[in-house]
Amino acid sequence: MNQWKELANRVLEGAEITNKEALSILESPDEDILMLMHAAFQIRKRYYGKKVKLNMIMNAKSGLCPENCGYCSQSAISKAPIDAYRMVDKQTLLQGAKQAHDLQIGTYCIVASGRGPSNREIDQVVEAVQEIKNTYGLKICACLGILKPEQAKRLKVAGVDRYNHNLNTSKSNHANITTSHSYDDRVHTVETVKNSGMSPCSGVIIGMKETRQEVIDMAKSLKALDADSIPVNFLHAIPGTPLEGVNELNPLYCLKVLALFRFINPTKEIRISGGREVNLRSLQPLGLYAANSIFVGDYLTTAGQKETDDHKMLTDLGFEIETAAEMESQEV
Repeated sequence: MNQWKELANRVLEGAEITNKEALSILESPDEDILMLMHAAFQIRKRYYGKKVKLNMIMNAKSGLCPENCGYCSQSAISKAPIDAYRMVDKQTLLQGAKQAHDLQIGTYCIVASGRGPSNREIDQVVEAVQEIKNTYGLKICACLGILKPEQAKRLKVAGVDRYNHNLNTSKSNHANITTSHSYDDRVHTVETVKNSGMSPCSGVIIGMKETRQEVIDMAKSLKALDADSIPVNFLHAIPGTPLEGVNELNPLYCLKVLALFRFINPTKEIRISGGREVNLRSLQPLGLYAANSIFVGDYLTTAGQKETDDHKMLTDLGFEIETAAEMESQEV
């Protein structure tokens, strides 16, 4: 029995991997990758079988953000040429929901740029969510920035199932990425989401000059936060942003990161998110042996691969799309 299978068995028995074991995953020889992914799959299979959750983003408000996040094309300091617009109307949100429904998407993600939503923007989202739930039965995830407790309660009552607010990086690396809000601001928002009764979704962006130890710290911080869904983004360095030209990743390392997150957060939804196409490249299918969720279609200001290609990839792997009805029957 190889070391990775032994480690997976220990995790399945309830053990937590040590920091040394976590580091050994990220530093494992490239020739171990198939054994490592097979071990990660044993954990994934225990909790999710061959099911894959599909998610789709609606960029409901673009640009116009006062924050200074170094990775983001929508920030105040970005010079990237993007479309900038205020919150879209209800009809546009409904059209996106119909597209998600037609593509067998389980979770429809309404994302808006900015530090946090105004009460008027909350009104717009609440009105649309109620109709989307009644018409299409989709699970709804909102990602609107730093949230006030009363705003969180309104979203919960309206039917928002999940709220995303990423930690993005480790506490020790946070000031290198943004200074317009603190790491603790992000943690507090996730706690606000949990207190409201919505399912907390929080993840990371890998490849922003963090150390391997900081990658481990991210995975452990999300475990401590008890995030139900963990999006793992891989930096897609956008021209015009401070991180333009940063290219620290390769497909095999990205797979090791996904395996690490599965070993540390065995029961949680691990979602391969932004940057998977440009960083995992031809090895994208292997990522699903650790992760059980992906975004389908385009991201916020960058393009994804065609929806039909994603569906073909899942079919070729022998995986099954988890429907919204199946998700509804589960405990969040």
